[in-house]
Amino acid sequence: MNTGISETDKKIINLLLRNSRMSYRKIARKLKLSIATVLKHTASLEDEGIIRGYSLRLDYEKLGYDIKVIIAVRIAKGKLIEVERKIATNPAVCAVYDHTGHFDATIIGRFKDRRSMDLFLKRIQTYDFVERTETRLVLNTIKEENTPLR
Repeated sequence: MNTGISETDKKIINLLLRNSRMSYRKIARKLKLSIATVLKHTASLEDEGIIRGYSLRLDYEKLGYDIKVIIAVRIAKGKLIEVERKIATNPAVCAVYDHTGHFDATIIGRFKDRRSMDLFLKRIQTYDFVERTETRLVLNTIKEENTPLR
């Protein structure tokens, strides 16, 4: 699959992955480009939907969200997207993936305490078409970040 992005695009993306607040001036200086070139490339990447937004990374534990779980969900045939979309509306849900394997979807969630996690799990187990769940508690996060382009 040809994404149609240049080496310059990749370099700009990689700098923004490390620090999305980096100024166009600083990017231009680091890459030895003009500010106009950086602006043009960045605008093009945004227009194409390759850059979908700019965000910050939080230390959730310092904010009191000490519990992170990975929940595997088996969903009755034909209702996968419907159930995933319903689960994704919950503010505790960080990610929803559908995939191959014994389960149909994986949910990543963050919770302040066991009680809120328990309520969430019990709620999704009552959803129509959810056949089974399996929950894993994350003990330590070794790496969690965007991967640079090569």
